Amino acid sequence: MLEEFVAVIQSIGVTIWRTALVSIVLGAIFTVLTFFWACNSGRPWWRKRELVTDLCYWFVIPLVARYLRIGFLIIGAALLFGITAAHGLVEFYDDGHGPLAALPLWLQAAIFLIGSDLMMYWLHRAFHRPAMWKYHAIHHSSKDLDWISAARFHPVNIMLGSVATDVVLLLAGISPNVLVLLGPFTIAHSAFVHANLNWTLGPIRYVIAGPVFHRWHHTAAEQGGEKNFAATFPVIDLVLGTFYMPKETLPASYGVADAAMPAGFGGQLVYPLKQ
Repeated sequence: MLEEFVAVIQSIGVTIWRTALVSIVLGAIFTVLTFFWACNSGRPWWRKRELVTDLCYWFVIPLVARYLRIGFLIIGAALLFGITAAHGLVEFYDDGHGPLAALPLWLQAAIFLIGSDLMMYWLHRAFHRPAMWKYHAIHHSSKDLDWISAARFHPVNIMLGSVATDVVLLLAGISPNVLVLLGPFTIAHSAFVHANLNWTLGPIRYVIAGPVFHRWHHTAAEQGGEKNFAATFPVIDLVLGTFYMPKETLPASYGVADAAMPAGFGGQLVYPLKQ
């Protein structure tokens, strides 16, 4: 038992250390990029309001997501396949299972990206409905939207969003190696679409989500806040009629209308429970 506890602590330490290194790299990159191509003028990201709040999310949410994912994968294997022993779980998830696991890793990655984005699109729309908005409002609460805002998600939002889609696809047979392969892209792209950049991505704006596409989603509902739900592939919004990126104008203001939204990390975690 002690060995398992030590292993968990070490794992947490490694995750925090890697997050710190990634943060330094992303911070440097977006500092340079926003100097030349800022979407909205004003204070730089390191002087933004609620920076401490975003940093708390940036370091805590990856840990929450990781252990929620592991927990649900264990529960899923037990309920659906009757696998409960540790060695059985390792064998089951090691390289995936079934027909999907037999595919080349690059094809599994493509299936994972497309499948997860389709599921996330509908889940995202569900979080904009009144019953679930109180959890998703946390993500929209940042008034100074920048790359560091990317991890500002309530744990319930993470659990029923990206964690749920990952678990479904891994239980379907996709190899966990796909998560390792796509991990850097997922982190970098999430930071990219939240970055304070005026990039529309021109002719490929329907192919891959960019900063202006997603920044419109963070505006008020009557502007673009009820549009652009896709996380990676805007063509989904285009096909389903929720694509929004007006020409000759850029999004200018962000946040939520609720004045009672707390500014701090702890206050935001309990905010949905008071609604």
